[in-house]
Amino acid sequence: MKVENKTLDEERALYGLEYVELDGCRFAGAADGESALKECGSVKAKACFFDLRYPLWHDRAVALDGCELTENCRAALWYTDNIRITKSKLHGIKALRECKRAVITESDIVSPEFGWFTDGLHMTDVTAASEYFLMRAKNVVANRLDFKGKYSFQYVENAIIKNSKLDTKDAFWHSKNVRVENSVVIGEYLGWYSKNLTFVNCTIIGTQPLCYCKNLKLIDCVMQKTDLAFERSEVNAALRAEIDSVKNPYKGIIIAPKVGEIIRDDAKAKCKILIDPSLERRAEQA
Repeated sequence: MKVENKTLDEERALYGLEYVELDGCRFAGAADGESALKECGSVKAKACFFDLRYPLWHDRAVALDGCELTENCRAALWYTDNIRITKSKLHGIKALRECKRAVITESDIVSPEFGWFTDGLHMTDVTAASEYFLMRAKNVVANRLDFKGKYSFQYVENAIIKNSKLDTKDAFWHSKNVRVENSVVIGEYLGWYSKNLTFVNCTIIGTQPLCYCKNLKLIDCVMQKTDLAFERSEVNAALRAEIDSVKNPYKGIIIAPKVGEIIRDDAKAKCKILIDPSLERRAEQA
């Protein structure tokens, strides 16, 4: 079924259809209907405008290309499997939840509580603003993600993030099996209570990062304005710039060119801290 340049505003306007192709359609209007494409299969929407609630629930195979989902389009994609979103705007609250196998490219997300309980989300060249971004998501891959918000990636499991900028607070709390590469991470209280969290060639900025962690790894990283780091953590860190202060790391080894202050007032804090000024010189020469 192909629908072109239509305005659809009634309740369940295209409910339960298979092989739906939409081009230049508008889901908006006085009828203010919900769930326009609920329980559909193989939905393709190009250059469509979504201004009504809950349009894509319990669907199978959805492709959005050049679409706009407005602030009024709340909870747009829930319980849906096999999603492709390209060059689109997802600007409604809770835009993606409990979905499987979603790929988002060249798109803009402004959506509080985005991506909760998703499984198999891949993002490339995405800008995002959100609170509690990707809460309890699994199997996440992100490349060139530009994120700004709070409380991101909490309880996330099995994630790889590359070439990204994350400006966020309380990120990666209780996360498991997360790897961040070639990225900048800005924010307070990074990664508390995480397990198997790894940073490679990253710049980390913000107070009291990486406390209460298990199997934490930092490889060739820079930490700026990071005081009271690693409290009660099991950590192996190789840093190539001075860190402001380290407080009571429990296990492992920290190697840095300089540490402004080492605080040890906990008898269990037995992590080794080695000072090697040559690390900073080698980083400058690289």
